[in-house]
Amino acid sequence: MEYQEAKDKFISTWGSLGTLWGINKAMAQIQSLLFISTKALSMEEIMEELKISRGNTSMNLRQLMDWGIVTKELIPGERKEYFTTEKDVQELARHIAKERSRREIKPVIKILKDVSSIKDDGTEKTKELIKQTKALHDLAETADAMMNKIVNQEQTWITKSLLKLIK
Repeated sequence: MEYQEAKDKFISTWGSLGTLWGINKAMAQIQSLLFISTKALSMEEIMEELKISRGNTSMNLRQLMDWGIVTKELIPGERKEYFTTEKDVQELARHIAKERSRREIKPVIKILKDVSSIKDDGTEKTKELIKQTKALHDLAETADAMMNKIVNQEQTWITKSLLKLIK
């Protein structure tokens, strides 16, 4: 496989995987293009490379910056904006895990806490709702706490711990 074919395959696959992680295909493709790029890219270069519109590129770059995984880079003498992404895979995973916790897990934990804290009116259906939502709340809170512990540890510790789990 030659460079261009491998590059296209990587970007396409990463884009498809992005949809499984809750982000759209174009957003994942932009991040993957920046991830393998040897230099910061302008919006025009991204649009041309991925064959996507200016609006789509702009919207997805803004979202990637909101996630904290894409940043603007100033290039002296250039009027265009250039973009780059985190290149360290473990640091990238940290950013994504923290943001997913903030955007997805924490709101669910709050809702589960609210729902499991309703007044018990003594009926079987209310008791079951409280019991099950409390169990889910406790599980989600524990999983989030574990994820935060892993995310906040040293990178070498993460790698060693995950390798121990796999072996």
